[in-house]
Amino acid sequence: MIESLNSPHVARVKALIGSRGVKERKAAGQFVAEGLQCAREALTSHSGPKIETLYVTANGLAKIKEIADLSAFNVVDVSDEVMKEMSETITPQGILAVCTIPQVTLDSIQLNSSRRFIYLSEVQDPGNAGTILRSADAFAMDAVITSPGSVDMYSPKVVRSTAGSLWHIPVFESVALGEVLAMGINAFSLGAAGSMNLSQYQMSGDTLAVFGNEARGLSTGQNVDSIDVVSIPMPGNAESLNLSAAASIVMYHLSNMRP
Repeated sequence: MIESLNSPHVARVKALIGSRGVKERKAAGQFVAEGLQCAREALTSHSGPKIETLYVTANGLAKIKEIADLSAFNVVDVSDEVMKEMSETITPQGILAVCTIPQVTLDSIQLNSSRRFIYLSEVQDPGNAGTILRSADAFAMDAVITSPGSVDMYSPKVVRSTAGSLWHIPVFESVALGEVLAMGINAFSLGAAGSMNLSQYQMSGDTLAVFGNEARGLSTGQNVDSIDVVSIPMPGNAESLNLSAAASIVMYHLSNMRP
């Protein structure tokens, strides 16, 4: 059991979640997933990121061994104090995994005229990004794609916000919108001044729903001129919707049109 707060294991985890975490994660090809929900998906899913090392306290081990056979995984026992030092949460659940970041490219996407994709253009709020990915999983979207300048989808806050859905849906990071459009995918964006109501939008072929930055919307330099703009009707008094709420409504609409 690891009991020293000066252990290299502690330093490794803290580097992946610290202020330089983005660079560390990219260099190492690893990220940290904390808590029972993420660990359960990582242990039982046949797709998504793989566990490299699973750190558990005695209580954490009791919880997780009821879910999966741990014999095939590198499990490291740590004290409660060490887990607290590793953790970003106020009350750690005693389970923390270092996972590998999948190495995927757009070439792996197979189009079939009925695929549904989500594109996040310079979306920077971790909670929004994680919640959108979670909704994309719930509504059976085929992938989430992010632009350069978007939040790191493997940051601790994003990973927690996905509630385990990161293991169910492919993520493609730092892809220019033009690259996606060049694949022949039909795209539309969401905006208050949309030329049509969302309920009127009819899909034809593989489709990409584009969501812009929380404050600025879509940049005019990102091939957006040729994209239809769709609006969500709001008969109530609120002036706008949170980005993740609006994205969920759009994805629900897309899921209902899936053949």
